[in-house]
Amino acid sequence: MNLRQLSTASDDFETEFQRVLHWSAETDAAIEGRVAEILADVKARGDAAVLEYTQRFDHLNAASVANLELTREELKAAFEAINPAQRSALEAAAARVRSYHERQKEACGLSWSYRDEDGTLLGQKVTPLDRVGIYVPGGKAAYPSSVLMNAIPAQVAGVPEIIMVVPTPRGEKNPLVLAAAYVAGVHRAFTLGGAQAVAALAYGTATVPRVDKITGPGNAYVASAKKHVFGQVGIDMIAGPSEILVLADGTTPPDWVAMDLFSQAEHDELAQSILLSPDAEYLALVRASIERLLPEMPRKEVIRASLEGRGALILTRSMEEACEISNRIAPEHLEVSSEHPQKWEPLLRHAGAIFLGAYTSESLGDYCAGPNHVLPTSGTARFSSPLGVYDFQKRSSLIEVSEAGAQKLGPIAAELAYGEGLQGHARAAEMRLKR
Repeated sequence: MNLRQLSTASDDFETEFQRVLHWSAETDAAIEGRVAEILADVKARGDAAVLEYTQRFDHLNAASVANLELTREELKAAFEAINPAQRSALEAAAARVRSYHERQKEACGLSWSYRDEDGTLLGQKVTPLDRVGIYVPGGKAAYPSSVLMNAIPAQVAGVPEIIMVVPTPRGEKNPLVLAAAYVAGVHRAFTLGGAQAVAALAYGTATVPRVDKITGPGNAYVASAKKHVFGQVGIDMIAGPSEILVLADGTTPPDWVAMDLFSQAEHDELAQSILLSPDAEYLALVRASIERLLPEMPRKEVIRASLEGRGALILTRSMEEACEISNRIAPEHLEVSSEHPQKWEPLLRHAGAIFLGAYTSESLGDYCAGPNHVLPTSGTARFSSPLGVYDFQKRSSLIEVSEAGAQKLGPIAAELAYGEGLQGHARAAEMRLKR
């Protein structure tokens, strides 16, 4: 396999390193134009346009959009129809995800207030969004885990209505996705996908209710549509290809690390898998494991294209330097595959999720560990966070000024308002002053 290997000691490291990281987030102009047309059409014609695009793109014929809504009974039936092992796994994963997000809500999602010495009350009121839409990939790429990760934090946040859209090309419904919607407490679900589904959620139609925020992954058309409707509604993020970065001190079995690199590379050809280690011999062992294990992987061609196109093995001078490079990359998934991961964790500032220790495979986080698997990509972990309860809440400031407080604050506000030339502001403050 033509998997590139770099060394931080090489003179050309910076040049080669930038080539590894390069990825254009620019959406194809043709996609942008087509998405804009679909959004405008759905905004203008509502259900009729949604139905037309669903028939054209998903080859799903229905008399009306109402016929594309999945009832709660259908979701329950799907849950009861899957095998007992799948039911148990779904319920166990959902319980862990819910437990984590309930703790998250307790830590950061509460209202608070205090009174100062003048009796003025100041604080913050936290309230859930009224209605959110979650987009779930459908068809061959069906992800029940995405249902749990998007719906459960919204439910924990207290959102009264969660609307799910999921494409079902040619009417192929994935029973695990429907069962996950039942377990996660989705309120309404429609078999809609693509830019038209995003438009229906953002603008509302006669059948699909308008939401306040749209979360969840999708293809280039979905990502473009979410970008276009931002401002009309909130969105979680514009996600790029999936990424994993492994920091290894050489103590983890090489086969484990090779498979961890595969776990991201198998997503698609643009996914990125990088291994950093100060041990040259260990890098050679991982390369040998990759060569040996790859032929047995069902998605070996996708993995090969991903590793050869965007993967890398990087020899560093030390684990400290590996941590510095990791912070520059700000990866979506960061594995610290070390005998003493707590030694290195304080040095790591930027990552969507940090997986500590040899037994903590990224795949456990994807499905059932508890923390959210919707994570910032393409270096945006420098300023973005995982999806969480806070994404489904908003904060309102609370201000209740006492009479005594108005005497103290009024002159300050009036002085600043006059300075800005806003006499109405100033006089409103002064009218409350005692003469």
